[in-house]
Amino acid sequence: MNTQWAIAELDKFITMTVMRNGSGDGFFTTEDYTAASDVDVTRQAPVVEKILDRVIRNWRTQVPDTSANNRWSRHREAALRAREELVREQEVKENLGENAPELSAAELHPWVWSGASSLWQSGHFREAVEGAIKKLNAETQNKVGRRDVSETDLFKQAFSLDAPKETKARLRRMRDDGSDTYKSVQRGAMNLAEGVFAGIRNPLSHEANQELTEQEALEYLAALSVLARWVDGSAVEVAS
Repeated sequence: MNTQWAIAELDKFITMTVMRNGSGDGFFTTEDYTAASDVDVTRQAPVVEKILDRVIRNWRTQVPDTSANNRWSRHREAALRAREELVREQEVKENLGENAPELSAAELHPWVWSGASSLWQSGHFREAVEGAIKKLNAETQNKVGRRDVSETDLFKQAFSLDAPKETKARLRRMRDDGSDTYKSVQRGAMNLAEGVFAGIRNPLSHEANQELTEQEALEYLAALSVLARWVDGSAVEVAS
């Protein structure tokens, strides 16, 4: 994230949403209004919302709406909090813990994040992981042109070392040069897919009351992202 740009955009929104009360158009009024016109604030809001989604993921539910008369009160409160987090981010890291690398869900493979994002933002982490798995399965079906198989069987057939058949295209992570490396990367993709569906997908679907913490769900999405990148980066081999 370009932190300085994000802070500048938040500052702009915060300034635009200062509430005023007084006269307008030559008449005295007790009605509150924002410093900038509602049209201008509305134009700035989508950019700010994207920043807030990155800095305070659950701001729509966690940040209170402090004014019934101001449609932007939640946005403004969240913007103030997000700005402070960004300004003091380095200070907080240095004083509260190790400055370790962070994994951003939004920077995972697009198939995975697009399948998870809407549910993730509302705190439904288990359902978000399930949505990502469904998206990955569908995109893999699209890539090999299959609708007759899915999940573990789909990936086993797609990454099979066997030659492609008329209705069974294969995915090749690298050129088939007959080497042990080629066989290893194909087998690795099959095994990872089997682990995803056996160890993640099946328990989640069979235990409806099981919930995931945000960290657990993020780690699951990371595993899915690896598999998605392998599928997306593979060449499709069809029967000649």
